[in-house]
Amino acid sequence: MEYFAPTRYCAIGPFICVDLFSGAGGLAAGFRDAGFSVLSGSDIDPSAATTFRKNFPESSFFLGNITDLRASDLMRDGGFKRGGLDCLIGGPPCQAFSYNNHQRSIAHVRAGLFREYLRIVRTLRPQTLVMENVPGILTIGNGAILDEIYRALESLGYECRAKILYAEDFGSPQQRRRVFFIATRRVWDDNLFPPGICKPVAKPKSNLFVHDWIPTESEDCYLRVNVWSAIGDLPSLRNGAKRDKPKPYRFAAQTWLQQHLRGRQRLARNHNGNIIGSKMVERIRHVPQGGSWRDIPRRLLPTGMKRALRSDHTRRYGRLRRTGVCCTILTKCDPHWGSYIHPTSDRVITVREAARLQTFKDNFHFTGPLSSQYVQVGNAVPPLLAQAVAEAIVAHLTG
Repeated sequence: MEYFAPTRYCAIGPFICVDLFSGAGGLAAGFRDAGFSVLSGSDIDPSAATTFRKNFPESSFFLGNITDLRASDLMRDGGFKRGGLDCLIGGPPCQAFSYNNHQRSIAHVRAGLFREYLRIVRTLRPQTLVMENVPGILTIGNGAILDEIYRALESLGYECRAKILYAEDFGSPQQRRRVFFIATRRVWDDNLFPPGICKPVAKPKSNLFVHDWIPTESEDCYLRVNVWSAIGDLPSLRNGAKRDKPKPYRFAAQTWLQQHLRGRQRLARNHNGNIIGSKMVERIRHVPQGGSWRDIPRRLLPTGMKRALRSDHTRRYGRLRRTGVCCTILTKCDPHWGSYIHPTSDRVITVREAARLQTFKDNFHFTGPLSSQYVQVGNAVPPLLAQAVAEAIVAHLTG
């Protein structure tokens, strides 16, 4: 286990947390925005570790296999005793539980990493904990994993509940479902699960928010952001544009989400995307907003797709709709995987556009190879969702 000390020391806030399986730091970013001091992070991915350390210079980092991490090292490094941590957060690798994994198995090596999380809990005994995963963890093995988690935490004096939260209910314009295990050593509070910020409200008068509102059949509107309200102000790009150079925004922020994510930034970083070949460009030119592979002339389709049924691969070669929401941001924004074509340009979305759809702020910089940056974004918890969960934890701890 390789240890990295903080590179910038600052005052510790009223609440402290530690992030296991941190990745680039989506959960940690949300908790920090809610007022938590992130004492340390831990992950096995060197590129994600570099990104975490760059964006959390006030935090230490443990790089390596979680099986080599000792809870005593976390306590010694963070300067707290057993029971003194306000919240332990983390998202054990979820690929083994995902419904998209047709070979998912309870016996998969990565499926057992949640037990390492529980091992750390046994020693730290934090006041609360938050563990995030894909909904498939609830049903795999006929609920065996769910029962094991509940029994283990109950034996340690915790009351735990699990609930699926929807990213689009918390300001992220994407269809993303994640289950959150929240546990506390105190009396359970139903408000530990945040209700979501996107509720039916009256239509606003200001044009600043016009892109954020999706009308319903009634006179009310839902404050649910769409794709364009998240990425519409980012610089124009063409397929194959020069990489790695920060670019000025197209115009002033037009929506509350753009204002929130831009902050005081003047240049858009990580606004680089994979270059697609001429054959792919020719295919996607036929795809309108909201369209898919069905809009591509059959002569241009790959051999395998020519054999597909019209009911198959519904999101392949999909182009995002400006007024819609994105499919789940995965670790590879490839047209073969889903709807990752830019709404108005014949190219795939960039790392920054994917990060915007995940609600990462523009001052959050991703490092490493381009492919790794996509992976870091796709594996992360949307920070706005994480912030809502963290604020519920704060209310519980103070109440």
